[in-house]
Amino acid sequence: MTDTPQSGGHEQFEIEADVGVRAWGPRAEDAFARVAEGVFALIADPTAIEERERREVRAQGESDEALVVNWLNECLYVHDIEGFVVRRVEVDTLQAGFVHGVLIGEEFDRSRHRAGTVVKAATSHQTRVLRGVDRVEVAVVLDV
Repeated sequence: MTDTPQSGGHEQFEIEADVGVRAWGPRAEDAFARVAEGVFALIADPTAIEERERREVRAQGESDEALVVNWLNECLYVHDIEGFVVRRVEVDTLQAGFVHGVLIGEEFDRSRHRAGTVVKAATSHQTRVLRGVDRVEVAVVLDV
């Protein structure tokens, strides 16, 4: 489990034949960033990744749940197409069915990065976004 008081945290949970990531933060932007970091932590150890480059990612969705699934799948697309691994994620816009953020990391380097779990996609199965007064929690199941 990874947790920082200002920006939230994330953890994995097991689900039959797949993997889940639960994340939280004081704002929805923080929770969306932490869930993406949790997904990327499955793919490669973030402590071995340097913050050399940035990739912008945008997504749309008609509900919070559709938005987080689309957001994660757009993030995974950057990884799949460019071989980009992520140390940190920043979400700067989250409003009315739209999210925009930045993936910070570098291209996968076999000499420095150890490949982890192959994440195929985020699914809508049991995805939830819970908004509280001072905490937003996101849970998503990944197809691995």
